[in-house]
Amino acid sequence: MTHNATTESTATLRTRLASMIYELLLVVAVLFIASFLFIRLTGNAQSGWKQHVFQIYLIGVLFAYFSAFWLRSGQTLAMKTWRIKLVDLDGKLIPLQQAGLRFILALLGMGFFGASIIWAWFDRDGQFLHDRLAKTRLIRVVA
Repeated sequence: MTHNATTESTATLRTRLASMIYELLLVVAVLFIASFLFIRLTGNAQSGWKQHVFQIYLIGVLFAYFSAFWLRSGQTLAMKTWRIKLVDLDGKLIPLQQAGLRFILALLGMGFFGASIIWAWFDRDGQFLHDRLAKTRLIRVVA
């Protein structure tokens, strides 16, 4: 069932931040397992080319984690718990290109002193900066 984004309400900032905290716990577990596997296969990855490959690998693991959920249902496990769904401006699930753009913008926005979150306090619709730029929305899912 497709919802029109104009009739769906944006998830509150408080709910989105709570979901992000929960998501952080899940992501740490995913990265822990991915790191363990990488280091078991390659040995020390603290310097040189292995360190760069390791960093790219972890970013790839994160993208695979998020995009798999976003493309399939629009919801990660944390988003399901907090009843939030990622959709495009028409209320539909996003395609891979849009997921990639949102992921990169979110990484940059979060890494740049949390600029993407700070933006939400001043945005007219309460959107994160990466959602505004990627033309996506986090909406409330009504049970």
